[in-house]
Amino acid sequence: MKVEFPLRLGNGGNDRKHWRAADRQKKSEKEATGWALAGRHYPAMPFVVTITRISPGNGLDSDNNVAACKYVRDAVAAFFGVDDRSEDVVRYAYAQERGPWGVRIEIGKP
Repeated sequence: MKVEFPLRLGNGGNDRKHWRAADRQKKSEKEATGWALAGRHYPAMPFVVTITRISPGNGLDSDNNVAACKYVRDAVAAFFGVDDRSEDVVRYAYAQERGPWGVRIEIGKP
């Protein structure tokens, strides 16, 4: 199962925003992810979720890519009703590629 939607994720740990701006971004990322996941059929758990950050720039190093995808991961976990720490139910993988701003979420069997 693959879901792709337009969303401009931040720069992970390199974001320097006022707390209100950061909070607005967090809420918009979670809301957009929830809407993108709604109304689809998914495989039974356990599964692997791969979150791909798509951006027109050169990309981020691996730890900042994971940090940039944090709220998407939180929204995926909330959507499925699991704790995002529970690696036995849902495992997460991360990727990035060049292109117009967006996020791709792929859900598959381990």
